Amino acid sequence: MHSNNVCHFAIHADDVARAKIFYQQVFGWQFEEWGPPDFYLIRTGRPTDPGILGALQKRSQPLGTGFNGYECSISVEDVKKIEAVIVKHGGQIIVKPVEIPTVGVLIKFTDTEGNLACAIQYFKKS
Repeated sequence: MHSNNVCHFAIHADDVARAKIFYQQVFGWQFEEWGPPDFYLIRTGRPTDPGILGALQKRSQPLGTGFNGYECSISVEDVKKIEAVIVKHGGQIIVKPVEIPTVGVLIKFTDTEGNLACAIQYFKKS
């Protein structure tokens, strides 16, 4: 049976350049222009740990009236450090660090475009 893993995600932005800078500065993601104007491929990982392929694209309708996305979680090494970097680069923390027993510590934030996402520091397996 197929595992049905998440294989792609898209971030919709009012200001694509601003969103690109946010994700580069906070998570170190790489962007490549592709296709129509204001459309970028996102590479979240490295050659040895490729991550998920994503897209950053111009929002087609105003926030709150058009596309409703789905919440994704970004794995991080240090959730407290990322929390500070998110705020430094214009994001807002919506849910302060909360521990999920046996899983890790999670925060919810909005990016510079009002998109909701999570960052999670998984507990190390013994």
